[in-house]
Amino acid sequence: MIRRFIAYYKPVRKLLFVDMLSAILIAGIDLITPRFTSHMIDVIIPSMNVTLVLRWSFYLLIAYAIRVSLQYVVEYWGHILGVRMEFAMRKQLFAHIQQLPIRFFDNIKVGKLMSRLVNDLNDISEVAHHGPEDLLISVVLLVGSFTMMYLTQWKLALILTVLVPLMIAVGISKNLKFRKAFRELRRRVADINAQAEDNFSGIRVVKAFTAESQQEQLFDDGNQRFATSRISALKTMAEFGVSVKFFIYIIQLVVFFVGARLIISNQMSIGGLVEFLLYVQLFQQPINRISGFIMQYNQAMAGFERFLEVVDTPAQSNAGDKIDDLAISGRIRFENVTFGYGDVEEDIVLNSINIHIPEGKTLALVGPSGGGKTTLASLIPRFYEVEQGRITIDEIDIRDFDLGFLRRQIGIIQQDVFIFAGTIGENLAIAKPEASQQELIDALKKAEAWEFVSDLPSGLDTQIGQRGVKLSGGQKQRIALARVFLKNPPILILDEATSALDNKTERYIQRTLETLSVGRTTLVIAHRLSTIEKADQILVLSKDGILEEGNHTQLMNQKGFYYHLRQGEATI
Repeated sequence: MIRRFIAYYKPVRKLLFVDMLSAILIAGIDLITPRFTSHMIDVIIPSMNVTLVLRWSFYLLIAYAIRVSLQYVVEYWGHILGVRMEFAMRKQLFAHIQQLPIRFFDNIKVGKLMSRLVNDLNDISEVAHHGPEDLLISVVLLVGSFTMMYLTQWKLALILTVLVPLMIAVGISKNLKFRKAFRELRRRVADINAQAEDNFSGIRVVKAFTAESQQEQLFDDGNQRFATSRISALKTMAEFGVSVKFFIYIIQLVVFFVGARLIISNQMSIGGLVEFLLYVQLFQQPINRISGFIMQYNQAMAGFERFLEVVDTPAQSNAGDKIDDLAISGRIRFENVTFGYGDVEEDIVLNSINIHIPEGKTLALVGPSGGGKTTLASLIPRFYEVEQGRITIDEIDIRDFDLGFLRRQIGIIQQDVFIFAGTIGENLAIAKPEASQQELIDALKKAEAWEFVSDLPSGLDTQIGQRGVKLSGGQKQRIALARVFLKNPPILILDEATSALDNKTERYIQRTLETLSVGRTTLVIAHRLSTIEKADQILVLSKDGILEEGNHTQLMNQKGFYYHLRQGEATI
């Protein structure tokens, strides 16, 4: 995993080099400051030479000016490095999510994906910048401090050589607890995000059922689990910090005591003791940096693991001949198609289905709920992959088409229309980004939507709110219809497109749907049977397969399941 993380430094390696070089130079300046202090105390001040004092103070001023400049490089350009890595990883993650199969989204909450896309990558960005820098500075200061302490007074340094490994051993033991605690913490954060996202998205349902108290209780439970995990992580962090501080204080006490004895016995100067104490203080810096790095690292690696979980999820296959330039007429065949959502036989939804929809004709699907109507329609654009058998368009297996090309040939209108936040024009442009304003207007006119859009204060530029909240159900459905008119595909799938509308609005929308269907191969999933009487063919589909097929007149004459549905004696 570390190797994969390091690979993300490659595009920003020049910035990394500048950041690391600046960090080394900062550590080098910090290392010479205690030696300068000792020289001032033992040599320059006793000489009573003011000119010499000023000269050495000027040298120190130059050193500090260089250090401040280098610190700016580290603080600014180092963070730029982290931001660029975060940008690249977020771009990769979002792009990969776009290529994942629908099955992936069936099994994960949107809030958890948002947590991985935002929170986790923020933590990764911080460790991407501070991690290498803190480790490098810590190594330079540790090695440099030890070296200078041995050069100053080897007897004192020898004592530290015994105490420091003990401190490191304690730090490693706490680090193991760190990782476990912060991995659990990231899971709890994702749970809270998912819970909040569900609540905010469904706030109208919550208020309609006066379920605010219930939702608050659910959130409180999740929040309590997060707080418990956070407290556990902070406890581990506090134990680490206290343990390190304890060893630092012991080291300082030993240095004071042994150093005083050495001064009394003329084995060490006062300036030497001050220098040694400054190196001990300097020695704290890498310990503190390592302490902070361990916390950041465990947070970031927990997030990076979750990042890799998504990135390593296989994208939907787009193998085959990659046919992406062909005039599609729209003949559709299902040949012995079998599909299920699970791994056991009981989960099979469609079993050995054979259907033929001629070019430009309309096929309607009716039947009881759970019979596989929506599933069957979802197989055509490859939202799910056929497990057995095959589906062809113009006698070509749909798996041989380029996936993007295939979906551009299909227009889909569902019962639950999704409208993006933004303007009406932006929602239409999803179907054809390069469309002119006149093309957008023409599509709205065909969908009988231009009348209400033109009456809006800003017309096409009208902001319609999250999920089109400022539009009525009928208006949203017309925007969805206009998108398909603009797309102008040869194949059309209508999945209970009018079942959520009132009778008057349904009649208007149904008229528009009939216009839209002219000349297109159309698959209609019907809830209200009155809307499919003109279909060229009707299939009655259930878990047992195709029960009946024919046009409306033929099925009514059979007086079977469809007849009883139409008479209201059976239910869908």
